[in-house]
Amino acid sequence: MILNVSGRTDIVAFYSDWFIKRYREGFVDVRNPFYNKQVSRIYFSDVDAILFCTKNPIPIVKYLKDIDKPIVFHVTLTPYKKDIEPCVPPKGLVIEAIKKISSIIGSDNIYIRYDPILINDRYTIDYHIKAFNNMCCLLNGYVKHIIVSFVDDYKNVRNNKKFLKYRELTQDDYEKIGVNFSNSAKDNGMTVQTCCEKNDLVSYGFIKGECMSFNYAYKLTHKTDLKRWKERDCNCVSMVDIGVYNCCRHFCKYCYANYDEGIVNSNYSLHNPNSSLLIGELSSDDIIKRRIK
Repeated sequence: MILNVSGRTDIVAFYSDWFIKRYREGFVDVRNPFYNKQVSRIYFSDVDAILFCTKNPIPIVKYLKDIDKPIVFHVTLTPYKKDIEPCVPPKGLVIEAIKKISSIIGSDNIYIRYDPILINDRYTIDYHIKAFNNMCCLLNGYVKHIIVSFVDDYKNVRNNKKFLKYRELTQDDYEKIGVNFSNSAKDNGMTVQTCCEKNDLVSYGFIKGECMSFNYAYKLTHKTDLKRWKERDCNCVSMVDIGVYNCCRHFCKYCYANYDEGIVNSNYSLHNPNSSLLIGELSSDDIIKRRIK
């Protein structure tokens, strides 16, 4: 299996010590988000590769050489300030961490997610074009792949409309983004693509691709029996997520995985670095089953 660490929360940023402890102990437990008493036990001996998804890779850099599995990073790097991303560390520090990771796992195995793009009076089309070009220049030689997406109408996005004040993109906006982003990526030896977007920008120079394609997953795992990710409307390979919703403390205003800051703080207080679960403890009546795929 390919382990997703994580699409539900930023384990790398806030729980790296816990993850490495679980890795060293050989297994991790994941509570089913829909059936609370069902727990999947994942042994790392059954894991073929690990995808780390994060806005802050700094805490895990020191541990990477201890992980003897193929590693991929998706690092979300956006140009927003504290009004939208109140707790994300300075982007210059994140970029330095990306460079260190690239030197360890190789530039083919680290993807930047410029995600999501939202347009308002502060973060204009021109602002994004300039920021994207600057990012590409800074990461030239360290990164080869960039994935772009646009803001979606999640519950948290609707709750934060007064902060985001975003507008719908026009076709002219898509064209400007597509042409300029494509040129910046090409000038710096990178590809740029969308994933699971209605407007894939291929006509403006973007490549057609997925976040985790079957071809790339095969190169990582050498497995031919990989399955499509049925839970998502895309062509990505199926992955197993070990995260928990509502426990990321970046508090980004556009986040899809958080919807209540009070619950986030409550969940965070329940984190025990010695527990096999990310949040909380196992109970005597939990039903634990080994997960293979």
